[in-house]
Amino acid sequence: MLRRLVTPTVLTAGLAAAMVSAAVAPASADAQPQPPEAQAIAEELGNDNVFIDPSIDAIPEAEQGILESTAAEADVPVYYVILPTDSISSQAGLDALMNPVMDEVGDGVYGVFAGSQTFQVLSPNVEDTEAIQQLAVREGGGNQVDTLVAIPDAATQVEEAEAAGATSGFVLLGLLLAVVAAGAWFVHRSRKKREAEKAKQLEEIRQMATEDVVRLGEDVARLEIDVSKVDDATRNDYSQAMDAYDQAKAQLDNIREPEQVRLVTSALEDGRYYMTATRARLNGDPVPERRGPCFFNPQHGPSVEDVTWAPPGGAPREVTACADCARAVRTGGQPDVRLVEVDGERRPYYDAGPAYSPYASGYFGMNMMMGMFTGMMMGSMMGSMMGMGMGMGAGEVGAGEDFGGGDFGGGDFGGGDFGGGDFGGFDF
Repeated sequence: MLRRLVTPTVLTAGLAAAMVSAAVAPASADAQPQPPEAQAIAEELGNDNVFIDPSIDAIPEAEQGILESTAAEADVPVYYVILPTDSISSQAGLDALMNPVMDEVGDGVYGVFAGSQTFQVLSPNVEDTEAIQQLAVREGGGNQVDTLVAIPDAATQVEEAEAAGATSGFVLLGLLLAVVAAGAWFVHRSRKKREAEKAKQLEEIRQMATEDVVRLGEDVARLEIDVSKVDDATRNDYSQAMDAYDQAKAQLDNIREPEQVRLVTSALEDGRYYMTATRARLNGDPVPERRGPCFFNPQHGPSVEDVTWAPPGGAPREVTACADCARAVRTGGQPDVRLVEVDGERRPYYDAGPAYSPYASGYFGMNMMMGMFTGMMMGSMMGSMMGMGMGMGAGEVGAGEDFGGGDFGGGDFGGGDFGGGDFGGFDF
């Protein structure tokens, strides 16, 4: 049944794909991001039903287009609001921002993300926003865009169940069972989708790692060396390079999960360094210090310096680079970037999405990744690696999970659950 009532719901189960806070360029390290004006949100929602804070640049246009088309085609009025991390710090703050927006825009279902920690469904006229949120989260599988896209179907289901439930208690019971069955179907379909996506990602990542292993093998084969005629240091470096190559091949044969590719790339990073050290000793040159691989293409081997570089539309950052890529950056050219195939399209590996984070983490390790990859499509990789085991695992919600219980009474925001867990997908 529809009536004038604002019912925010709070998600208390933590999603596994925990995200890093967005780089929203605050005035100082201590300054908190400020929420936008309600009037600005209302005007944007009136245009295309979607408001994304101007400070957020991590969401691709294609994903924004999906949100706009979903809202336009929905059977019920649906609006999406995406705000920066920490721009809303309390339930009172969210109400103060969104209530005027809903008064201006009108009836409908509003899905609000504030960073990766806060997700709420609000409505001035729909009572059971909690049920809508539960179904959307189950369908979304821990991804912000998928969760928002699931809201129209969830709202339609809940509204139909409420309307039918008014006829009789017997019919109500049947519809409640139908809602439960629909929820189970959501979980089942989400699981099947994740399994299919995981299988596709595994094949793509396996091919990617195979290319790197083959390239190191070719490098080893090109080096003509008689180990009986070299000194112990050279022999030791060459032996370690060969051992790392053999280990990478063995790990590649044993990959069963996309996350396991980090074991392959970690061994490749060792192998490439020791090949570089071996060549330096053979040429009578100083052995270079151990540095991380070239950011632009780990196949290039160890980097020689750090350069300042910015991804398209992103903030500048220091990245490691080989001599050729560093020269290209300094002269305004294009570095030789490692491209991978994603859904039939070749794109830079660092723009291929969080599924490719294990590939990079094996090469670079967490410390380097925290600085170089922040704000990119792969920015949520750190969350996926650090957030495993929290609450709902990979985003799957069981029928008995507890979604409620946020304590906002008496102004005691600190003791409640306003956040609602971690959603993967984008870093803002």
